[in-house]
Formats: sequence, C-alpha cells, structure tokens
Amino acid sequence: MPVRHLISSKVSLAPMAGITDYVLRSLIREHSQTCLLTTEMISSEALTQVKDTDIIKRDNNHSPISYQLSGHKPKMMADCAQYLQKYADMIDINMGCPVNKVVKGTDGAALMRNVELAEEIVKNIKSQISIPLSVKFRLGYTFDELNYVEYGQRMQVAGADFITIHGRTRSQMYGGKADWKKIAELKRNVDIPVFANGDIVSIETAEQCLEESQADGVAIGRGVLGDPTLIARIETYLRTGEILPPPTLEEKISGMKDYLMREVEFRGENVGIKFVRKFYPYYINGFAGASRYRGQLVLLDRIQDINKMLDEIALQSTKNMLI
Repeated sequence: MPVRHLISSKVSLAPMAGITDYVLRSLIREHSQTCLLTTEMISSEALTQVKDTDIIKRDNNHSPISYQLSGHKPKMMADCAQYLQKYADMIDINMGCPVNKVVKGTDGAALMRNVELAEEIVKNIKSQISIPLSVKFRLGYTFDELNYVEYGQRMQVAGADFITIHGRTRSQMYGGKADWKKIAELKRNVDIPVFANGDIVSIETAEQCLEESQADGVAIGRGVLGDPTLIARIETYLRTGEILPPPTLEEKISGMKDYLMREVEFRGENVGIKFVRKFYPYYINGFAGASRYRGQLVLLDRIQDINKMLDEIALQSTKNMLI
C-alpha cells in the first residue's frame, strides 16, 4: 500500500514505549478507523531472541499500522523488519528515543550522531521489505547539533519513504517546548511526507502545529493519554472543520473503567492493575479532591474495588456540579 494512502487521515498515533500497546491501539482504532497506528518500540535484540511476544499482537482492523523497531545492527534490524512485515503496513525506525539506557546502546537518538550507521540501517531494511519504511527522529542530539535537515535528506536518499520528527533535541528529553517552526525547514528540503510531533494535545494545538511546521500531518503521543478520542476529533476537524468536545469527567471515568478491564483481560488482574496505575492522573483530574482519590486508587489491587471507587468519584463529581 502506498505510503500516502497509509497517512491519508493526516493524523497518527506516535509510538510510546510501555504505552501504545495492543489495548491502547485497539481503543484508538474504535474512535478512528483511518489514523496510522504505531506500536510501542520493539527492540530488534529482543525480537531476535523471542518472536512470539505480546508486543506485536494486532487485530485485523488495526490497519493502517506501523511497527517501530529500535537497534543499531543493520543486518539484525533488517531480519526483524522482514519478519514483522507480515503484521505491518509500514516499518518505522526509532532514531529519536532520548532515554539514557537506549542511547547508551547506540540506539534511538544516538543514531543522529552516527549518520552513516543510520543510512546503513535504512538501506539494509529497505532491501529486505516490500512495504513502506519510515524514520522517526528529533531536531538533533543537542542545540549545538541541529542536523535534522541534512539527516532527513540523507535518510530519504537511503530509502526512507516517510519522516516523523519530534520538535525537540535529545538533550531536552520531554522538557521545554517543541519547536514546530523548525520542522518547516525540513519539510522544504525533502520530497517525502513529514509528520510533526511534540506537544500536540488538542485540536487547537494540532492546527497551530500544522500551520507553523507546514507538515503533511501530526503524530500524537502523550495527548491521547486519558483521551483516546483526541485523534478522531482532530481528524474530524481537519476533514470538516467541526470541533467535537473533549470527553466529560463522567465519560473519562467510564473510559478509565473500560481501559482497566481491557488491560486486565490482556495481562491478567495483578499485572494489568499495576500497569494501569500510571494512567490514573490522566483520567482522574480537573476537580476538587482528584489527587486524594488518585492516592487512594493506587493502593487498590482488586478490580471490583477500583471500579467501586471510580463509581464513587463519578457520583461525587456529579453532586458537586449540582451544588
């Protein structure tokens, strides 16, 4: 399938390690039938050792979907990409993860300091797959190494069909503010599609990002946490101009219960509940007593007790609105 067909909705789910799992991707797909989904980062080293892993699970309706690979060994990554293409509509190479344990292994954003190796990885993977290949990277490793324009050009020449760029450097991690205007310079200097990423958390920020970056679309990461409708609402706005409202607190609590149930079904009760705890702040917020409730929720380890408290939160918030 041509890359432009895969990204035709102009919105994608950005890969997030430990977050964009099978459950979240399924939830996003229920609201948006057309956005490009992306898996969480898949280590080529780990996949070489264990092929049958939950991280690659997908449903038939998950297409269009991109599988993201990390690593720094060209042949190993090419072999993994060849294996994954039976699941994927696109393969993506992680060249932007800023986490210490990733860059210390010469993976992720460390590849922005080794352009020749990055080129070799792209060429090797491209030679082994018959589906589109994309790359995701940042503005540079530090503010003194803003090589994103030349880097993008060289990835295109090596064989990349599509670029997603996060508007921060590696040294910024996720602090500061994404610089969308800089992305416009990359867009002017490559011939392949470019999606902008970073700080897109609403319809308004998506519109502003597209205007400043002149990108072909936007990749949404942390903005979907607590709101799996965001991508669909942005798509609707870009397509029709209609601004659909974000979920109400009652809808967010209902969504939290649904998300918890699915993760428990996917991972088992003990692991599923522990996994979901980090997402409570994204769902339970914006009202008096929210932090107190979150503090109580993280202590609960049975799904029926969690659901009971979520029902209490919904009821209490409704009473407060009636006062």
